[in-house]
Amino acid sequence: MDLLVTGGRFLDGARRDILIEGGRIAAVGSFPRAGAAEVIDATGLVVMPGLADGHRHVWQAALRGLGADMTLPAYLDEVLGRIAPALDAGDARLATLLGAAEALDAGITTVLDFSNVISSPEHNDAVLDAYATAGIRAVLGHGAIPATAGLVTPAIAVFADPPRQIRLARDEGVIATVHAAGGGDQIRRFRDAGLLGPHLHVVHVNAMTPGEAKLLAETGTGVTVTPVVEATMGHGRSPWSTFAAAGGRAGLGTDVMVNAPSDLFEPLRDTLRSHRMDTGSMHPAGDLLTTITSDSARAIGLGGVTGVIEPGRAADLVLLDGFAHLPGDTGVTGAVVTTAGVRDVRTVIVNGRVVKRDGELIGLDLRELRRANTERFARFFP
Repeated sequence: MDLLVTGGRFLDGARRDILIEGGRIAAVGSFPRAGAAEVIDATGLVVMPGLADGHRHVWQAALRGLGADMTLPAYLDEVLGRIAPALDAGDARLATLLGAAEALDAGITTVLDFSNVISSPEHNDAVLDAYATAGIRAVLGHGAIPATAGLVTPAIAVFADPPRQIRLARDEGVIATVHAAGGGDQIRRFRDAGLLGPHLHVVHVNAMTPGEAKLLAETGTGVTVTPVVEATMGHGRSPWSTFAAAGGRAGLGTDVMVNAPSDLFEPLRDTLRSHRMDTGSMHPAGDLLTTITSDSARAIGLGGVTGVIEPGRAADLVLLDGFAHLPGDTGVTGAVVTTAGVRDVRTVIVNGRVVKRDGELIGLDLRELRRANTERFARFFP
């Protein structure tokens, strides 16, 4: 065996070991340490699936905090109209590497990158190099099917002509990811054109009606909401509850770092609070943890790859500190949803490779990456 994670506490409260071979989970149970190339003692730690971010413009980590009061039109003008077109391949690589490092630090092992920084084959190669360096799993999308390698899966990010791009994605066996408002019969038009289904991933849909939610749920169309950014920029109230009422399970995303944090814990708690207010109930907190694991993975086409801990799945894992005091017969899922944060992320494993150990990233220096990006992007902030 390549790696043995031993003694960790699973979300149901039980303690189990995980055998990892060839980047995948080989078995879950109780095993001797002898024979393992590497052993991680997870005693006192919570072991859970790696987190999946269903919608993120990864390179915009370099613009952290720029848009605290930006409306959507201002964002489109400043970030996508002025800055993005001026970035060379080196800029794209460095900014994407920073975004990937911040994601891993927060326990995010998979990210869908709606990459609006790729404008040439050189940019594409630079982004792929950033992902290879970081060691994160990614679904990479831009206007055409991108070249990919390693842990990167291609997607089409729909910028224009949705019918053509969505059909192309379906025909090529990749997902198409599209910003959508919902309402105004938008989803029904997709239905009438035969475009709904697991090959399509819609993001935001804040104006989604109950009828549209039912269509999306019935067709298995992937849905991701980004509640922090949607509220901050005035997109509208989170549609998570509307989709849930129709039988759907939306995933969560961070979206843009210009006005939102780089972790999924805040969107997760925002969703819990909103859902309890929307339903007037004390909906179990622990039920929402799948929004940042299996639900997000399924929404972006990786439901059969990651998002759960079981034999055959990719060995994407997060070990959390801070919950050892809870009684042994108590599940910790609700505690994670309501109280976990980036500082609790002790160890992160992607495809069987340890990328964060004992609270420190391996091979990535966040402080240095931030300094280098600050220096490189200074020309945009005279």
